[in-house]
Amino acid sequence: LDDVIAVTSPDFARIEEAMHRSVRWLDRCIAAHQYPERQNLFCIVQGGLDLDLQKKPRYVMGVGYSEDLVVSVALGADMFDCVWPTRTARFGNAVTSTGTLNLRHSSYASDFSPIDEGCTCVCCKPASAGGLGLTRACIYHVASKETAGAHLLSMHNVHYLLNLMRRIREAIIEGRYPEFLKKYFGTLYAGKKDRYPGWAVTALQGVGVDLMED
Repeated sequence: LDDVIAVTSPDFARIEEAMHRSVRWLDRCIAAHQYPERQNLFCIVQGGLDLDLQKKPRYVMGVGYSEDLVVSVALGADMFDCVWPTRTARFGNAVTSTGTLNLRHSSYASDFSPIDEGCTCVCCKPASAGGLGLTRACIYHVASKETAGAHLLSMHNVHYLLNLMRRIREAIIEGRYPEFLKKYFGTLYAGKKDRYPGWAVTALQGVGVDLMED
């Protein structure tokens, strides 16, 4: 149930009203829930700025681009969900460490490198290591004619983002997330800082991370 309050709203009474509405809706969902043994319910409160909730998990809805994920984590977000990784796969797009590649483009017709160099997903992993060993050229020829291309790219994209989040967690635990961010953007934009998105630079400066700093 959507009862979305402005994120910066100082109106605690309005925030509380929305929270109680969400909880009432959760109660109805629990009462109607037919498969509790194989389905979980996830109740969220949208919007508002309640400092008492700082220690609660913060969930960002509809965010799936990798650069959005790494910046949102720096700003305090904990969880995400988004259809983008699989939706974009249907159009032949692969999410990689150097950006999104449209593998339906003819420039990949003779590219026999993995979808993403170093990726450990079943699509990229060589056959000798138990994977499929698929190349960009293979995906190019499959994605333009068969739905299997979308399935394979969905597998790759979801793996890439899950692995990205795993690396983020490790960097945070080890106290090196600022360095992780700088390396991530450096790889994504081939070290060309003039190409860094301004919104990301500004947002990260707000939490003490200067991407433009050497």
